[in-house]
Amino acid sequence: MMIHDITAMAGKYKARKRVGRGPGSGLGKTSGRGHKGARSRSGFSARLQFEGGQMPFFRRIAKRGFTNVQFKTQFWIVNLCDIVSHPDFAKGGNVSPETLAKAGLIRDDKRPVKVLGDLGESKALKAKLTVDVARVTGPAKKAITDAGGTVNETGSRRDQIRGVDRNSGDDTPKNLNKKPKRRAAKKFN
Repeated sequence: MMIHDITAMAGKYKARKRVGRGPGSGLGKTSGRGHKGARSRSGFSARLQFEGGQMPFFRRIAKRGFTNVQFKTQFWIVNLCDIVSHPDFAKGGNVSPETLAKAGLIRDDKRPVKVLGDLGESKALKAKLTVDVARVTGPAKKAITDAGGTVNETGSRRDQIRGVDRNSGDDTPKNLNKKPKRRAAKKFN
């Protein structure tokens, strides 16, 4: 038999490894786990970054610089299909963080809310909604306004501090706390 005689199905069915079934199998007695120690016991699990007790790589490298990760704005995310499928908003109504929390679509109104434009199975929005949340995506805004509703983006706390008016369409900040750098045009002779 040659290698080209083997069909594609030949490699499909591979017998699973049966451990602890006698010395003839090569995986009897200790079942390939060696003798004693944590790895031989059932229930053992090691952290992915565990390096056998030596100083982990992440702790060996130098920590430098600054990160903005702690200042990231966390939003509650709600899809339009979830809003419309809820009985409180099925025929339209006012969508705000308070009404969404009362309906159980978000946990509380401590974070800003972002409405996404996923309509699920239904391709068009039929309910007339008045949306008053921090952020609304472009497709969601289009679907709401096409259905006869209104959208008022209040903006997150960061937007309000920076002076960004999300309803105007101009997302550039007005309250800059740093002066823009003035680069003098260099003249070369």
